[in-house]
Amino acid sequence: MPPKHILAMLVTASLSAGCAVGPDYASPVLPMPEQYMGQEALDQRQAKANADLVAWWTGFDDPHLTRFVTLALEQNLDLAQATARVAQARAGLGAANAALLPSGNISGQAARGYQSVETPLGQVLNSTADFDRYGNAYEANLGASWELDLFGGLRRKREAALAEYQATDAGASAIRLAVAAQTADVYISIRGLQARLDIASKQIQTRQELLEKANLLHSKGLAAELQVNQAEGALAQVQASVPVLDTALIAAMNALDVMLGTSPGTHRTELAEIVAIPAAPQIVATGSPGDLLRRRPDLIAAERQLAASNARIGVAIAEYYPKLSLSGLIGSATSVSSSNLLSNAASQRAGVLGLRWRLFDFGRINAQIDLAKGQEAETLARYRLAVLRATEDVENAFTELVKREEQVTLLAKGVDSLDQARNASFMAYQKGAVSLIEVLNADESLLRAADTRAQAQTESARAAVAAFKALGGGWQPPEQPQHLVSRDG
Repeated sequence: MPPKHILAMLVTASLSAGCAVGPDYASPVLPMPEQYMGQEALDQRQAKANADLVAWWTGFDDPHLTRFVTLALEQNLDLAQATARVAQARAGLGAANAALLPSGNISGQAARGYQSVETPLGQVLNSTADFDRYGNAYEANLGASWELDLFGGLRRKREAALAEYQATDAGASAIRLAVAAQTADVYISIRGLQARLDIASKQIQTRQELLEKANLLHSKGLAAELQVNQAEGALAQVQASVPVLDTALIAAMNALDVMLGTSPGTHRTELAEIVAIPAAPQIVATGSPGDLLRRRPDLIAAERQLAASNARIGVAIAEYYPKLSLSGLIGSATSVSSSNLLSNAASQRAGVLGLRWRLFDFGRINAQIDLAKGQEAETLARYRLAVLRATEDVENAFTELVKREEQVTLLAKGVDSLDQARNASFMAYQKGAVSLIEVLNADESLLRAADTRAQAQTESARAAVAAFKALGGGWQPPEQPQHLVSRDG
């Protein structure tokens, strides 16, 4: 092909580079309320400390919690898998970018052959003068090819690859957020179970003392054997709750170790010391429901998947149109001597304009387009549902947090009152004013209230963790490298 024709083709391709078939993507506009329904109640709660959304786990003011979340973000194996998936998606984007550029290769070969005179060809050649049964061949070539993206099919593929990379990256951030939240949740559960075990241990000690008192009075004939049996039964009832709590505590500690990427039992000694259940901090900078679309990584991932499915419609439509490619070859070849390999006499060159057009395959193309449109509609519905569920998560977490804290306040008052009632009933029992059954009933009420308060404190802190997770806190969107996000105008 004459050089001027090749140049004209390149100019045409350049002028067409701004056009790409298929729908251009626009983020869907979803109706969102101006504020959360539970925002007012959340703002009215009194908390000991504030916590922003970037490092919300530090707001619990628990060094152990902060340390474990930090370790999980460094060592968690689910997060390591997500990071590897991001690298794979980045490689796919690199391949899509490379498809838009010319490709070239250099090839060369040298060969030496021998022709026997016993073969028919050798016998014919042997009849000529100066026949040389040895032959040499040399060749060196520089080749290049370029698919001209006249109708934007390759650019739509690159657009889909970019959106998929961004979705994978946001998905990794969503896993990072989930790992931090789950680690905090398991740690708080551990502290709650330890608090409940401590309550049961104190109650066992109290009932053992009561049993000793009943045995002493019985030995002196001042108490019936029934009272001793009642005290023994009440003691056994509390003791029976300990193995169940121990089992749950060991399972929670093992779960925390796995979250940290370590063998079960690794941090059990470190967790042996009983500390207070972390108090839920004040949640600041919650933003509006609309902010979730820009802040929650799972929603960002869902929106990027929608963009990718939209681009794949253009990829399918581009199959309607012909595909043109340019290829060229410049080289040299000789079959005599390598000394004249690069001379003009041995040079060779070629230019090829390729055409591929699925002219009689429009039925399959139509089916591919319909499939792409159906997948895009499904992805849109999935994205809209994800937004609704994200808002639901926030509202539920706010309500849970506020109501659990109200429950803790009420139970704290109840525990104080029941503790006083139990002390009064025990003193009255020692004076013979009430029966042992009344003391045991007071003990039972106090145990239930104290245990319920510990559970409410645990659930309150866990609700705060759920709120931070629902709001999308704990991560920062990274800046994308320019060579990955560049787009055609």
